[in-house]
Amino acid sequence: MTTTTLAGTVATQANVYFDGKCVSHTVTLADGTRKSVGVILPATLTFNTGAPEIMETTAGHCSIKLKGETDWKSYGPGESYNVPGNSSFEIKVEGEPYHYICHFG
Repeated sequence: MTTTTLAGTVATQANVYFDGKCVSHTVTLADGTRKSVGVILPATLTFNTGAPEIMETTAGHCSIKLKGETDWKSYGPGESYNVPGNSSFEIKVEGEPYHYICHFG
């Protein structure tokens, strides 16, 4: 099911991953651009990507490690990071939940 807005549609059914540690909703804008808006609870998780992603931090903090890298990098509100397509990344959330917007592209 989706809800239509002037800007596009929002999937009303949540995407739930890792036993509820990550929950998001898909947003499709009028021009066909897809995004997801979500939250990750404290955990260390590994995500696989199909398309390239820009992860925009809206609240909370996280540390990420891209596939093939050895160093963790930290991000907070107002910061973003790029994840290549057909890759993966580890994300570590400690303390407060991490809120994000994922821009697919």
